[in-house]
Parts: sequence; C-alpha cells; structure tokens
Amino acid sequence: MSQREPVGTFCLVLHSHLPWLAHHGRWPVGEEWLYQAWAHAYLPVLDVVERLAAEGFRDQLTLGVTPVLAAQLDDPHCLRGMHDWLGGWLLRAHGAAPRLPDLATHEHRAATAALALFESRWRHGASPVLRRLADAGALELLGGPATHPFAPLLLPEVRAFALETGLADTTIRLGSRPAGIWAPECGYAPGMEHGYAAAGVRRFLVDGPALHGDTALARPAGGSDVLAFGRDLEVTYRVWSPRSGYPGDRDYRDFHTFDHPSGLKPARVTGRSVAPEDKQPYDPARAAAAVARDAADFVSVVRERLLNLRERLGRPALTVAAFDTELFGHWWHEGPAWLEAVLRALPEAGVRVTTLRGAADAGLVGGPVELPPSSWGSGKDWRVWAGDQVADFVGLNEQVQKTLLGSVAPGLARDPVRDALAQEALLALSSDWAFMVSKDSAADYARSRAYAHAGRVEELAGLLTDGSRTEAARRIASWPARPFGHVDARAL
Repeated sequence: MSQREPVGTFCLVLHSHLPWLAHHGRWPVGEEWLYQAWAHAYLPVLDVVERLAAEGFRDQLTLGVTPVLAAQLDDPHCLRGMHDWLGGWLLRAHGAAPRLPDLATHEHRAATAALALFESRWRHGASPVLRRLADAGALELLGGPATHPFAPLLLPEVRAFALETGLADTTIRLGSRPAGIWAPECGYAPGMEHGYAAAGVRRFLVDGPALHGDTALARPAGGSDVLAFGRDLEVTYRVWSPRSGYPGDRDYRDFHTFDHPSGLKPARVTGRSVAPEDKQPYDPARAAAAVARDAADFVSVVRERLLNLRERLGRPALTVAAFDTELFGHWWHEGPAWLEAVLRALPEAGVRVTTLRGAADAGLVGGPVELPPSSWGSGKDWRVWAGDQVADFVGLNEQVQKTLLGSVAPGLARDPVRDALAQEALLALSSDWAFMVSKDSAADYARSRAYAHAGRVEELAGLLTDGSRTEAARRIASWPARPFGHVDARAL
C-alpha cells in the first residue's frame, strides 16, 4: 500500500437488507430472494473483506446489516435451507452441462467455491463472521431500526422503540452497540438527530441532496453533535444510478435473462435494447476485462473528485459512496471482483480508504447544518412511502402504531403475547411494502404481507382486551414466523 500523502478520504458504505421472509415460499419471492443474495452477494463480498484483511488492509468499508436480515442469516432453518440451495446450484450447473458446457463449467466452479466458503465459515451464521471482521478492524458495522421502517412517518415513541429494538439486537449478536446507523431509505425528518443522540448514535447517513450536494465533510445535524454523512452522488452514480452505471455494460452478465431449464443466467448484457433471445453468451474473460477497466475509471473519478474538493476547500475532504450490498454479486454478477479491484487500487492512487468512524476520528467534519425532510427515493422526498399509490399504507401504519401503543402494559415481567404483537407491528411498518407497491415490484405480495401483519396486531390486541391469553398463545404458535430477534415490548 502506498505511503504517499493521501489526496483525500473515501468511504464505501454498504447496506444489507431484504424483507423479512418468514419462510413464505420460493421464487419469485420468499426464501429464494434470501438465498440468491446470500450466495451471490454476502458470501463473496465478505470473502473479499476477509482476504484483504489477511493482507493487512484495515477499515475497508462500513457495513450495515438490518437486524431483521441478521436474524435470518443466523437462523437454523435458513442455514439449513441455504446449504441445500447451494447444493441445488451445483446440481443445476451439472444438469446444464450437455447444453451449455462453458456456462456449466463456470457455474460449477462458483457453486463449489460458495459451498466450501459456507461450510468452513458460515455454518454458525453471519454473526461470527461479522464479529470477527469487526474485531480485526477490517470494517465498521452499523446498526439501525429493527425492520427497516421509513422512520420519518413513525410516531416518536414507535420510532424510538424500533431503533432501540434494532440496536439491542445488534449488540447481542455482535458484542458491541453500534455508534453509527444506516438511516433506512436515508429517511430523515427534522429533529430525528435528537432521538439518535438519546440512543447513543453518533453518525448516520443521508442522501447528498439533503446537504445540497455539499458532501465533502460530515456535518453536525440540527443543533446536536450527531454527524450526518452525505452520499456523494457524483461518485456513487458512476457505479449505479436510476439511469446508468457500470453494471449495464455490454460485457457484464445480464441479470434478467435466464436459461429456464436450469435457472442459470447464460447471457451478457450485449445491449440495452437487445431482446433476451438475441443476447450474446456470457464470456468471463470479457467480463474480467470490463472489471479492470471500470475499476480503473472509478479510482480515477474518486481521485479527481477529492483533488477538486481539496482545492475548493483548502483542506483534505471526504467522498462517501453508498449502495445496497446486494448490488455486488446479486444484481451485478461481477460486483465483488470490481469491489476488490477498487479497494486494492485506491490506496495506490493516493486515496485514504476508511470507515465513517475513521473519517469522524480524522476530523473530516464541517460546520453544523439544518437538514430538510428527505430520503434517497424518487424525488429525494417521501413520495415513495407516502404518495398517492400507498395512501392506504399510510392509514394502515397509523392504525398499527395506535394499536401497538394502546397495547402497552406497565410491569416488570416479559409478556410473550405483547412481544409477539410488537414484532408483528414492526414487521407491518417495514418500508419495503410501500416501496414494492410504489415501484410495482411484487406489489401484490407486499400488500398481502403488510395487511397480514397488521391483521395479526389487531387480532392479538383484541384477544388481550378480552383476556383470552390462551387463545392468543395458540394463534401465535400457528403463525409461520418465529421471533426475528430480541423484541421486548417493555421498551415502549
């Protein structure tokens, strides 16, 4: 690694998040989502971090894992299912060999490597893997609310409960309480920083437009000492934006084109307007060349951005690129290879790579800022989660919160019925359901899940009011979802 004076600091922030699946079936939703992302993103991305850590790389990235996903990655049912899925991937590769020999060879090697990685490091879940990497200083782990709600639309009491539940769950799994969070959907409403401070959160992420694009330094938010880090869209969008980015290059594997007998993806992008049946076969050598080219381009973009910022500010500056982890490997097959190339090349280009914590400790902090209501969704406002398409969800969520708060009872003893009610309320309040409807992505599934969880909240509340605790316990036992973490309704 280079010893020259850094031109500036780069922070990569990844956020791992999928809806709580609760063993609700397979493709196109349910556990298939989880296993695909696990195999193609979580395994290879953390393998990159682990291998670089063995070479002495530290503070490589900042990683958030939504507590509801962390619970799935530790769950014995999901661990068994994942092992079976990886075996099925290997069998599908073998089955495709007579028709697609080159693709089958590539997939055989990838599936075999994934199985070996899973069996050697992941059989006890994600928490031991994450804890080992955090303890080694390879990455910073973020926390967050339990089920990825759109926090600006929550009542203050429910918002605080969701955050405390998530932070407590992460503390139990990883051994320390996170001081930074990925604000779900980068959602922000004025005053939320004071709730963060009360929970011990020292830093959080917003989208660049919330800072009017001035993302070169972290900023104390709203009269607090909690730091808001802004996603630098000029850098982030080089990789992935609503309209373009490296993964759309013609030589990368096409995500949407399937060989239906095997479920494998045999084609490269070829061209944006090319029909699936006309796409060219995937060529790993061409894809590797594209990785090298695009990694070099990104390093150049980051370096130039930091040089320009330093000249404008008269001091070293910061750029933060933030993405969903699932982009790297799941949506973009070559993403982990690109990530490794970038993490290796940036220090050689004179760029300091560190975490959000490292940037704060290095004093990359500017003056205080008053942030507007914002998100990273369409329009950078709240329309995805509160627009006309999801007006019924807004009303539903208000009722769920009212029922949840009305079901709280004082006392020192844990109440499993109220804990279950709180779990169902948090699941009903997930931002995923409104997002899927607004984006017309598995919208029927999203509505069914949101209304099912909300219905359970009302059902349990009614049984508690009637004193029917035995029936409430029977109903809870009949539901497919086991507790997703450590939900204690007394925290309300």
